[in-house]
Amino acid sequence: MKNWAGNLEYASAEVRRPASVDELAGIVAGARRVKALGSRHSFNRVGDTDGVHVLLDALPQRIELSPDRTTVRVSGGVSYGELCRALEQSGAAIHNLASLPHISVAGAVQTGTHGSGVNNQSLAGAVQSIDLVRPSGEQVSLTRADGDEFLASVVGLGALGIVTGLELAVQPSFRMRQRVLEDLPWDQALASFRELVSSAYSVSLFTDYAGDSISQVWLKALDSEPPVDGLFGATAAVSPRHPLPDMSAENCTVQLDEPGQWLDRLPHFRHEFTPSKGEELQSEFILPLEHAPAAIEAVRGLADKLAPLLFVSEIRTGAADEFWLSPFYRQQSVALHFTWRPLQPEVEAVLPELEDLLRPFGARPHWGKLFSPAEHDWESLYPRFADFRSLASSHDPDGKFRNGLLDSILGVPAASAR
Repeated sequence: MKNWAGNLEYASAEVRRPASVDELAGIVAGARRVKALGSRHSFNRVGDTDGVHVLLDALPQRIELSPDRTTVRVSGGVSYGELCRALEQSGAAIHNLASLPHISVAGAVQTGTHGSGVNNQSLAGAVQSIDLVRPSGEQVSLTRADGDEFLASVVGLGALGIVTGLELAVQPSFRMRQRVLEDLPWDQALASFRELVSSAYSVSLFTDYAGDSISQVWLKALDSEPPVDGLFGATAAVSPRHPLPDMSAENCTVQLDEPGQWLDRLPHFRHEFTPSKGEELQSEFILPLEHAPAAIEAVRGLADKLAPLLFVSEIRTGAADEFWLSPFYRQQSVALHFTWRPLQPEVEAVLPELEDLLRPFGARPHWGKLFSPAEHDWESLYPRFADFRSLASSHDPDGKFRNGLLDSILGVPAASAR
């Protein structure tokens, strides 16, 4: 069994598909090691185990809008595509989406996955409550009223329990427009970076860091926002674009400022297009927004090494949150995302140099993508990291939910692995 990108084969000894949460709890209670898998969109071994893998797709797939239409309860294995279609049918929406709508809600939230927008929190920002199965098989529900326990568990890397359900904040459905600008000069972009990334509800920049200009700027604007006619010397695309210039845009969401519903504009790719595999690798580093121009300029200095390995890099933004291990913890952020060609040895060779370059800017890696665990001082990056490590040891002293990657991140192996 492999992940979506095909770059790793999972190490589990057994795969189970429980049909109920009670059955899942029994599997967890009886396992020596156990981890849940969602859409398998992680590019590293954060979701791996040498014990039992549980797939949550056989659980009842619940999507229930609250009577007051302010929240939705959703099973952890539900994809954002399924959730969004159900919400839109009821006239509701969530605040933001990742570029692909096919990822599972639980997996995306647990790893701090996000969309873009200086005022838009990551996908975890919508979480109002979370349902977990603990190592003993105990089923617990945490809400914002639970304080630190809740704030530690939402972006929890699977270390505190298996997520079976979440309650998400929703809002009334809304309409958006999307347009693509091309050939934005780097000097003008960096000189007015905050203004640039604040010019629409959600903004993404696509580049390989080489040359004098950014190849594409995707602007996702609310229908009430005025259209952007030009931007710092860029020009408007006259036909739909794919983030990769040599690819057809047929599977991308509608552009050219044509109005449509939120779920058909916020992702980069259409809901009805289901990628069967991803022949690519991904890394991402999130750092304070005020450091964006200097950090990007530093990365441009590596363009000769990076560009041959890249399909494309996407630059996005995000609002601060309070989740202990969220890459956006207490900082409005810029995210430098790298979509690599499937050249893992070459990518892993350049990653330490890239991480070393970004370290002075306080860059936090995306938990579900490729990074070098030994290259990061986690306690300096995350003020509550020591508290999280203590909580993980308290809830899971035998390391039932642990694996090699989590041991390396948390800095000490679980008791049963020593």
